[in-house]
Amino acid sequence: MANTKQARGGQRSRWFRILLMVILLLAGLGWFFRTPISGYGELGTAHAARNICGCIHVSGQSEAVCERNFVLGTPPVLVSEDSEERSVTAYIPLVASNTARYREGYGCVLEPWDS
Repeated sequence: MANTKQARGGQRSRWFRILLMVILLLAGLGWFFRTPISGYGELGTAHAARNICGCIHVSGQSEAVCERNFVLGTPPVLVSEDSEERSVTAYIPLVASNTARYREGYGCVLEPWDS
């Protein structure tokens, strides 16, 4: 019986090491590709914010309809609308966020980026 317990403990230890190596590998890849990930995140959130803002505040459609029409071919972007400010903020948590605001005579305009 003691050998069985030792075998299970050794097997758990091996799986723990493999899991730790996978996590470290993914963290390393995330760090290595941080610039393209950030760039695509900024582009995706800017695109989503401006298009959904235009759909809601220029076309007058509901947020649900605009989000449903926008979903095709986009990254997983979360959207929140502020009807008082007439703005839409699109964000990817921990990656990027952009806001587009409706301005009379101009339509929906992105707020300046912080570079």
